[in-house]
Amino acid sequence: MLSQAVILVGGQGIRLRPLTLEMPKPMLPVLNRPFLEHTIAYLKKYGFDDIILALSYLPEFIQDYLGGGNKLGVQLNYVVEDTPLGTAGAVKNAEQSLESSFMVLNGDIFTDLDLADMFTFHRSKKAKVTIALTRVDNPGAFGLVETESDGRVRRFIEKPSPGRITTHWINAGIYILEPEVLNHVPRGINYMFERGLFPLLLELGEPVYGYPFRGYWLDMGTLEKYLYLNCDLLLAKVISHLIPGLNRDGVYRKADATIHPSAKITGPAIIGSRCQIDQTAHIKGPVVMGEDCHIGEGAYLERGVLWNGVSVGAGASHKRCVVYNKEGKERVINCGNH
Repeated sequence: MLSQAVILVGGQGIRLRPLTLEMPKPMLPVLNRPFLEHTIAYLKKYGFDDIILALSYLPEFIQDYLGGGNKLGVQLNYVVEDTPLGTAGAVKNAEQSLESSFMVLNGDIFTDLDLADMFTFHRSKKAKVTIALTRVDNPGAFGLVETESDGRVRRFIEKPSPGRITTHWINAGIYILEPEVLNHVPRGINYMFERGLFPLLLELGEPVYGYPFRGYWLDMGTLEKYLYLNCDLLLAKVISHLIPGLNRDGVYRKADATIHPSAKITGPAIIGSRCQIDQTAHIKGPVVMGEDCHIGEGAYLERGVLWNGVSVGAGASHKRCVVYNKEGKERVINCGNH
């Protein structure tokens, strides 16, 4: 079985601004834990204990928080790019540490894909690269992957116009690679898997396969999707390996949270440490509240994520939103109709 993985966590998370102006995207809180911790727990479940993080944007934030990985039960190593090197370039930067077949994950993907089964498929096909594929209803915004009946990749189509859509299977941002394919990646320049290495390998006749799966897959790259993920986890649409055991009706509160007897809380909800919920406040899940939050008298909160230290004023009403604290003031980001 595989033991090494590279997580690509160098992006600036532009579509998630303003949340990512001072925090890298992989560190955004999901169920009150950094998203990256969920990814590492997912990898650990499948036996990955040697994980390389490819960093670029605000690298110290991640390094200082995670350290060597001991608290998470894995060994973490870091490669830092001075300038963005692209998806393949970032992995090339870690080449000297990669000893055999290894996994690569985009750092903003949450999924329940069976990595062990994907590796069995990869070995059975004697593939140089295996690309996880997920099916989407509207594939025009993604990179399409056409395959033969046995899974061998025929061609890639990047963000096609409606008339060029030939399949609904897209690149899911999860790969198994044999280390020798990195010989084709130029060192020190921006180079992509999707538009560089993978099409080149097809031209060279190398065995590149697609592994289709129909489980949960979400790219947490936008504000709406960030809210979706927190809600989906609370609604038990997908299981976190970091915080197992959630169910769609539960209210999970820290022992030192203070909730007035007249407050109404409809789960699922997570209420962080030292939170205070005042009289006649109404919380309708799915809702995640970080530490030290205060919900004022008569306030209403529905389908939202509150970061640490947020205060919702008396009588205020927030729906489908992310609320964070900036310089002592609450900022509310509305997140669509999910």
